Amino acid sequence: MSLARVHNFAISLDGYGTGEGLSRDAPFGHAGHRLHTWMFATRWWHESRGEPGGTGGVDDALARRFGPGIGAEIMGAGKFGHPGWHEDPRWRGWWGSDPPFHTPVFVLTRHPRPSIGMEGGTTFHFLDAPPAEALERAREAAGGLDVRIGGGPTLVRDFLAAGLVDHLHVVVVPILLGRGVRLWDGLEGLEKDYDVEVAPSPSGVTHLTFERARG
Repeated sequence: MSLARVHNFAISLDGYGTGEGLSRDAPFGHAGHRLHTWMFATRWWHESRGEPGGTGGVDDALARRFGPGIGAEIMGAGKFGHPGWHEDPRWRGWWGSDPPFHTPVFVLTRHPRPSIGMEGGTTFHFLDAPPAEALERAREAAGGLDVRIGGGPTLVRDFLAAGLVDHLHVVVVPILLGRGVRLWDGLEGLEKDYDVEVAPSPSGVTHLTFERARG
């Protein structure tokens, strides 16, 4: 069976995966881009934007695992759009006409709408379903490849709580947000189900990789 994977999911030292005050002009609220500056600096990110330069090392190596082997993505309504996007029939996500997913993407929302086909192979499907059902749908669409659980923090937490995540890559960024949406709430003892590796980076972030324990 294909795996359910989380990649490049950044949180603050106090566990917040996004800030407070999300809006169309502030997709991560008061956190701004501070959770993701480590990723923007990598060679992988620069290449994805057709730009030269960027850093190598552990940040780049782990960021590159985002795409290979992925056949579908599941994301939450808060990742697809700003609060209230469901009231705007013209809203097609943050990413322009050619989103970076290039696979079917299942947006979990209480306000389903018709699917939207985009350039580059991305199709957004809007689904009101619990995590297990959504994962089954995504696996069917992935054609034997893995499914990426794309966030935000509430979605990732729900899939972790349901025991559905096989691989989890969390990046701890050395900032304190103090408010927003936390990843770890209600997941006490989660580490018992996984083999955990820790990789510090010269950039100041720490990479935590959780692989479901076998045996």
